[in-house]
Amino acid sequence: MFWNEKPYHSLDYEMKKQYGHKVYKLALDGGMTCPNRDGTLGNKGCIFCSSGGSGEFAEALSAHGSVTEQIESARKRVEGKMKSGNGRFIAYFQSYTNTYAPVSYLEELFTQAIRHPDVAILSIATRPDCLPPDVLFLLKELNRMKPVWVELGLQTVHESTASYIRRGYPLSAFLKAYRSLKEAGLTVIVHTILGLPGETRDMVLETADYLGHLGEHGIDGIKLQLLHILEGTDLAAEYQKGLVPVCSLEEYVDLVIDCIALLPPETVIHRISGDGPKKLLLAPLWSGNKRLVLNALAKRFKERGICQGDRYLV
Repeated sequence: MFWNEKPYHSLDYEMKKQYGHKVYKLALDGGMTCPNRDGTLGNKGCIFCSSGGSGEFAEALSAHGSVTEQIESARKRVEGKMKSGNGRFIAYFQSYTNTYAPVSYLEELFTQAIRHPDVAILSIATRPDCLPPDVLFLLKELNRMKPVWVELGLQTVHESTASYIRRGYPLSAFLKAYRSLKEAGLTVIVHTILGLPGETRDMVLETADYLGHLGEHGIDGIKLQLLHILEGTDLAAEYQKGLVPVCSLEEYVDLVIDCIALLPPETVIHRISGDGPKKLLLAPLWSGNKRLVLNALAKRFKERGICQGDRYLV
């Protein structure tokens, strides 16, 4: 039985396969910062990163006081979409670097989330260079309670691009973190950005191919994110000088499909577009219409002869 008509292994499909219904993600704020912002590696963040640290949709910890209160507040926003009895959630710590704190603080934060009766999965976005041994041990122990996902912001395998975007760590740091997380039995999701300045189509595909060949079966999951130009970022200043080209919708959908083709069929595709805040979005403006993007992808899959039940959906 197929739960959707997508010709790839979507997160929605995977959650329905495991839990029998849709599982909703609740974006949370752990109140942390990032070594690219606090002066450890820099104070401006990555060149594309807004002041919200990619967490514009998360509840502010300072405003709500506790993780439990954030969860309750966030769930109210999705209750209208939910069918009766489908109250299972992914507690997603999204803003900034969510392992960049003393392990005692992280233990209190993550334990509060994972013990919530309606939380099925704990998901943590972080940097590969912010996973010391004591944090890895904590995540391993939490994974005994409920599944723990760790999302690593890689963006690209190319060191020249990494330097330009001020990523702040080499590919070797990512590989070390990936291996350590897998040895601890954790699910690893990798965040990539398509359309980074200076990258050719072949360079983007090299990143996808690299991730598809990690370990025995490639990475567990991937987010394919379009490069957004957001107001107030250093990338926006470059764009306004005419130095940063952006993808057309047609270019992007073909690139997404080509990336998916390089991944093993069991790799879960967590994202194929992006949800940048519209109030900050400078370009490409078409990306603000998610339905347009998804419809264009579905049409292009069909045009290329890739249909439901083909190799991308397991």
